[in-house]
Amino acid sequence: MKSALIMGASGDIGTGIAKELAESGWSLYLHYHTDSKSIERQLQDYQARYPKQDFFGIQLDMTQEAGIEEFIKNIFQLDAIIFSSGFTTFQLLTEITSKTMDNMWAVHIKTPMLLVQKLQGKLAQSNSGRIVFISSIYGESGSSMEVVYSTTKGAQIAFVKAYSKEVASLGITVNAISPGAIETKMNSDFSEIELKELKKEIPVGRMGSISEISFWVHQLLEPRSAYLTGQSIIVSGGWLR
Repeated sequence: MKSALIMGASGDIGTGIAKELAESGWSLYLHYHTDSKSIERQLQDYQARYPKQDFFGIQLDMTQEAGIEEFIKNIFQLDAIIFSSGFTTFQLLTEITSKTMDNMWAVHIKTPMLLVQKLQGKLAQSNSGRIVFISSIYGESGSSMEVVYSTTKGAQIAFVKAYSKEVASLGITVNAISPGAIETKMNSDFSEIELKELKKEIPVGRMGSISEISFWVHQLLEPRSAYLTGQSIIVSGGWLR
């Protein structure tokens, strides 16, 4: 039985990924920062429906490096890590504080790299280790009012390209999924007019669903994806391409 660590499992996309992997027989470590209720609901559901699998909730504030050592003590067998944690702010670069920059860098880049650094050995033991980042189309194209977010998402993709070369001989693949506009709480603040204008810009004429992201994560964890590494798979309905 394979085990995956899902960072940001309490968020919309993280929850969708967890649901799909649980249904496919994976045991899961479900990371959260503050939303313990989402994790508790998931644990109760998965433990009831899939009693032969193991499910654990583990907490970490990804802006605090000091908590990482204790966090990884709770992780044993590991075959995959999915990084779906993230946040953004809608501000001009001149308005963003240094603290916000530091936190965004920590959540999207530094803490994931520190976790991978410490968990690489466990992934190598799997012989089919998988690392998947939920990045963003903005990491490819950039976005005004989200300059720091775009920068850190672009850095995720750069990390994927570089680190995948370093661990290929260990049987570990490293890839990113770069979603476009997806129907999540992150996009719930848009007005109806704004959403209508956004959909006009997307060639397929609609926003994507969470399951259309979790599908690709699931594919990257499959054995037949072993020849795909160092890539950013853009799932945007043709938007910004």
